[in-house]
Amino acid sequence: MKERIKHLLLFILLIAIDQASKFWVRTVLINRDPVVIIPKVLKLEYHTNNGAVWGLMSGKVDFLKIFTFLVLLLIIFLYFKVPKGKKYNVLKIILVFIMAGAVGNLIDRIYLNYVVDFIYFEIINFPLFNFADSCLTVSSILLFILALFYYRDDDFAFLDQIFRKKQAAKEEKNSKESSDIEDSDTSEDDNSMDDSDSIINDDNSENDEE
Repeated sequence: MKERIKHLLLFILLIAIDQASKFWVRTVLINRDPVVIIPKVLKLEYHTNNGAVWGLMSGKVDFLKIFTFLVLLLIIFLYFKVPKGKKYNVLKIILVFIMAGAVGNLIDRIYLNYVVDFIYFEIINFPLFNFADSCLTVSSILLFILALFYYRDDDFAFLDQIFRKKQAAKEEKNSKESSDIEDSDTSEDDNSMDDSDSIINDDNSENDEE
């Protein structure tokens, strides 16, 4: 429980940093020239982005809102399924950074219909990005590195168990539905046979009376 509280505080802190930096950009940097941090290398410059990271999928804000929300739900689900233990602490923190980055940009898309970018690496002409993008990108890279060099296949066995349980539950549900249909057909057949027997008995009774 203490670990999750710490992660929640980290999550809130990351979102606060992201939103505070964007608020400063919207209220201060928008009305002035770019702020040079390192000449010809790094500067802060106001920019709006109605697409995904680095300007991808420009103009598809509504789709990105829904997509981000669904991905966020999946990551939250995975976070609570990660096993306990020191070995998984880094993985949980990475997931917290990814969630914070996703929420930070989702807030912009919901309230502004665009994302505020302001960090510009002039030396390589890299597309402008923001703090939330940094959380997403760096965390994804670290996750990839850990998956290659730190974690083993057995360490992600819990993912297989999740999907196997879901598959087993689905198969059980389908099997139960098939069984219910068969029982229904059998019941109808039994009723039909009972009706036939009743008709035969009625005929025999009439013959006896004659």
